[in-house]
Amino acid sequence: MCKFYNVSRRGFYDFRKRQQGENPDQELINLISECHKKHKRRYGYRRLTLWLKQEKNLVVNKKKVLRITSRNNLLSAIRRRKVTKFKPNGNLKYENVLNREFYSEIPNEKWVTDISYIIMPDGTAYLSAIRDLCGNFIVAYRTAKKQDYSIVKNTISNAIQAEKPQKPPLLHSDGGGQYRSFDYREQTTEHGITPSMSKPSTPGDNACAENFFSIFKTECIYLEKPKTLDEALKLTDEFVHYYNYERIQGNGLTPYEERQIAFVKQKADI
Repeated sequence: MCKFYNVSRRGFYDFRKRQQGENPDQELINLISECHKKHKRRYGYRRLTLWLKQEKNLVVNKKKVLRITSRNNLLSAIRRRKVTKFKPNGNLKYENVLNREFYSEIPNEKWVTDISYIIMPDGTAYLSAIRDLCGNFIVAYRTAKKQDYSIVKNTISNAIQAEKPQKPPLLHSDGGGQYRSFDYREQTTEHGITPSMSKPSTPGDNACAENFFSIFKTECIYLEKPKTLDEALKLTDEFVHYYNYERIQGNGLTPYEERQIAFVKQKADI
């Protein structure tokens, strides 16, 4: 029969398998579905590949994972761009000391901060967060229903209280009104913090802070689709904990794990 139809034996049997409904990738599809169920479709194909290796001891080419997720409706949530509004209400400016050096091997050496919006049908809230560039750990965050300096003040106070840095950190922000206020200068001076500020019209200068909010919006707000502001704020608390302690990064470590390694190394060097 193979000779009559001018096909190879392998091609013939592959055709029979397809006709019989066998899918050689079914086991992998099931594992990816398991991961999506656990992490609520937050993992893209790169992080799925890491998860398969770490959790299932299964080494798979990331291109194959991408192909399978694309063909089987297993893609992660699509990241949406952040919509920003800028209303200057201060007049102080600072040098861009960070200068896009978005990495540190030392915990609490470089912090980045920003404010984002959580918009729901019944109201709007604001999320202020400080991210340590050592491990990308969120050292502090606050939510509020008013966008004034108090949300920034409380975030910084919480970060200092929680971390008790050995040396005052550098704190980088964009040029938002809260960060240009006299209150901000007074608080950073009080704690010995070195302020650093993005240049005008250069959002890339604070890319790491904005990156966290992009992840938060995509993997929490857009994915969970909360119906009320109170529900969104509750999900925010849950997500920040998940992000810090459970969500693996591109290096296979959670922010907490990467930062703990840095703490151990720091103690060994003393």
